Amino acid sequence: MDGTVGSQFNAGRSGVSGGPSVGVQIQNDRRLPDFLQSVNLKYVKLGYHHLISHLLTLCLIPIMAVIFVEVSQMNPNDIRQLWLQLKYNLVSVIVCSAILVFGSTVYIMSRPLPVYLIDYSCYRPPDHLKAPFHTFMDHSKLTGDFDESSLEFQRKILQRSGLGDDTYVPDAMHQIPPVPSMAAARDESEQVMFGALDNLFRNTSIKPKDIGILVVNCSLFNPTPSLSAMIINKYKFRVNIRSFNLGGMGCSAGVIAVDLAKDLLQIHRKTYAVVVSTENITQNWYFGNKKSMLIPNCLFRVGGSAVLLTNKSSERRRAKYKLVHIVRTHKGADDKAFQCVYQEQDELGKTGVSLSKDLMAIAGGALKTNITTLGPLVLPVSEQLLFFSTLVLKKLLNKNVKPYIPDFKLAFDHFCIHAGGRAVIDELEKNLELMPIHVEASRMTLHRFGNTSSSSIWYELAYMEAKGRIRKGNRVWQIAFGSGFKCNSAVWQAMKNVKATRDGPWEDCIDKYPVKLVL
Repeated sequence: MDGTVGSQFNAGRSGVSGGPSVGVQIQNDRRLPDFLQSVNLKYVKLGYHHLISHLLTLCLIPIMAVIFVEVSQMNPNDIRQLWLQLKYNLVSVIVCSAILVFGSTVYIMSRPLPVYLIDYSCYRPPDHLKAPFHTFMDHSKLTGDFDESSLEFQRKILQRSGLGDDTYVPDAMHQIPPVPSMAAARDESEQVMFGALDNLFRNTSIKPKDIGILVVNCSLFNPTPSLSAMIINKYKFRVNIRSFNLGGMGCSAGVIAVDLAKDLLQIHRKTYAVVVSTENITQNWYFGNKKSMLIPNCLFRVGGSAVLLTNKSSERRRAKYKLVHIVRTHKGADDKAFQCVYQEQDELGKTGVSLSKDLMAIAGGALKTNITTLGPLVLPVSEQLLFFSTLVLKKLLNKNVKPYIPDFKLAFDHFCIHAGGRAVIDELEKNLELMPIHVEASRMTLHRFGNTSSSSIWYELAYMEAKGRIRKGNRVWQIAFGSGFKCNSAVWQAMKNVKATRDGPWEDCIDKYPVKLVL
């Protein structure tokens, strides 16, 4: 679990009139750096390296096309003359045959298998788990674990968070006092994962026995047996399934899990992969008074997703999306980045996740690296030429030259920005020069479901489907941040006009959105 919120926090205490008074100030001046104004050339090179790595394939395709066209235009007499020439020139025949075999072999071996997304499902918790602001604050006060300063701090964070009154917390947090037991945590994980998977299997008519690969990611709850084993036991998956359980990787682990599944689908042909993304709140609620560790309590809510992927060409017709690119950026070599989202104990031994005041700046640096690498893969040639020429001028001639800001709206039709907090969505909208409609799905997901960690990008995609905005050929950019510190992107292309999934998370409330947010 990790959070992305752009608030600085200062708590001051002073004795006035014989009693303590509490002053809490939340400042919103901590912003993402203007990352597009300071681009590192090495990350541009990295993006072009990804592009050039497929250059051989790109060259072979037109060469083979030219040969095919020339052969198709030959009449029987031309073919006979060619045969007579080759008949008496054994060296030419051998060389041409070798080139043809070599080229075909390289093309077949280097060509990645397409990865299709057949469908996905987002868990919708029952209504009795809703946690309106007043209920949240009343329960926080009744626990007796928070002093007045901490309660006021949480109230201020909630007011500025972008969350609405319909988000959910697990059943253990509705109890007075809360019961964050191992059994309750298992129950939360089972409800979320099984709820999403039941809906996925029902909507796709895929049987659990057909699944060859299972990847589960949950950052903070990693019991024994693992969460992946819990799923295998519940649905009786086959004994030779390739299962993986990713822990401690934060809110961007959903993209990492998809990337792992993609790589496995390149090896294991004609199979299905299921990716389950979730987080567990029950045993990771912070019951102390350290301000930097209280923010996750205010932002994180119950949620999860299950995604069905395949490399089967026979499933192309019913697939919703095709995976185009995944670009992963890891800043863990830097100490500040490594420690900016950090699980630890406070001075009283209470465990929680601490968020550094440098979080926004670090997130901006990771984002700059990620999109600079992604740019050459997705931007139109015209945008790349303008960007690259101004960048070269800046490096060689004048450091004061303002780099050209690529228009990512020309590369993507829809944006799924991780709903980590209102401030990050605001700053990405500003820095990427997006329109309000481009960040609408992120804002509304944060308002309706809160920060559901690695699954939030799927709630956002479900929002756009429910609005009927996904058309055939549209490109969707999913981007998420995670502890470590990581920034990961996934690019999908719609295979058809996509309709909302049956029993989707927005099914009974999409007409109420977008709502006007109080900022």
